[in-house]
Amino acid sequence: MLYWFFVKGLGPIAIHRLGPTAKGLENIPRQGGAIIAANHLAVIDDALLPLTCPRMIHFMGKAEYFEGKGIKGKFKKWWFTSVGVFPVDRSGGSKSLGALNHAREILEDGHLFGIHIEGTRSPDGRLYKGHTGAARLAFETGCPIVPTAIIGSRELQVPGQVIPNKGKSTVIYGEPIAVEKKAADEITHDDLRSLTDRVTMEIQRMSGQEYVDEYAQKVKERLKAEQAAASETSASEAKA
Repeated sequence: MLYWFFVKGLGPIAIHRLGPTAKGLENIPRQGGAIIAANHLAVIDDALLPLTCPRMIHFMGKAEYFEGKGIKGKFKKWWFTSVGVFPVDRSGGSKSLGALNHAREILEDGHLFGIHIEGTRSPDGRLYKGHTGAARLAFETGCPIVPTAIIGSRELQVPGQVIPNKGKSTVIYGEPIAVEKKAADEITHDDLRSLTDRVTMEIQRMSGQEYVDEYAQKVKERLKAEQAAASETSASEAKA
């Protein structure tokens, strides 16, 4: 697998540019399955976690990364598979269950699974309401959740920016939250919401972000609709 080749071989270049400082490494279990649940500020977050974590982290990736055609599509699929990323259909429902089942297998096999609890990048740098997928995996496997705060990545790579600026960033791994394993039919919505909120608030405490009790994806959809409406208004006024 190419994961360690890129972390160890190309890592020094990324470290020189992104300047990550890792705190709380003692909180990452040395062995056994665990969930690294982090906030999400920039694309480079998915580089900062592997660069600072002493164990390999498996991640989900958009299904589109694995569905391309031709040489480029095959290369992207090979690339993401080689570095420990597996596909997830983000439309939700039954289409997302396959990815969650795979994540559960990764945890049960004693590996680390990384997930951004907000489900998408923050639209404005604030911390948004967490999705319950990480909590469900924790209850179903009995694996602990390590709340993880990424700080400074948005300043290095603003939305739409491809090559990040040179600067400093921090990744703080919080104390693991132990979770008692439960049968799937015994896990309640209150169980999931309570654990998710606990993890989110711990991330907020470490990152210092302002918290918004709303899903980031909903905010993005609203902003997109508002921008589209504003564009239509401007176009209409220009024709008048």
